Amino acid sequence: MESHTRRAIAYIAGRLINGGSGSSIYDYSESRYDTFGGNVSEASVSVFDYEQSCYVSGSSTNLFHYGDGHYVTLRVAGTKFSGFDYGSSNHFSGTVNGRSLSVYDYGTSSYYQYSI
Repeated sequence: MESHTRRAIAYIAGRLINGGSGSSIYDYSESRYDTFGGNVSEASVSVFDYEQSCYVSGSSTNLFHYGDGHYVTLRVAGTKFSGFDYGSSNHFSGTVNGRSLSVYDYGTSSYYQYSI
C-alpha cells in the first residue's frame, strides 16, 4: 500500500474508533504530519487529504481513494480494523490505542505507527 493511502486509512480508522474531529495524523515512519478535513461516521466518510489534494470517500466499509483511483475496504471491530487495498492488492490490519495507531501492511510485511 502506498504510504499516503496507509495514512488516510489510519486517519479514517482512528476517527471511526475514537470519534472526535482531529484534523491531522503523524506518521512516525516518515516523521511527518498530514492534514485532513471532512466528515467520518459509520454511515459515510468524506475526507479531503490536503497533502494529496484529493478526497477519500464512500461508506465506512467501502472507500474510494480519488487520488489513487481505486477502492479500499475497511472493517472496524472494537479497537481493531482490517481491510484490503485494491491498488496494491494487499491486506492490512491495525489497532487503535487512544491516540496511537499501529498498522500492519501485508504488502510490505511491516508495521507502521501513527498518532492522531
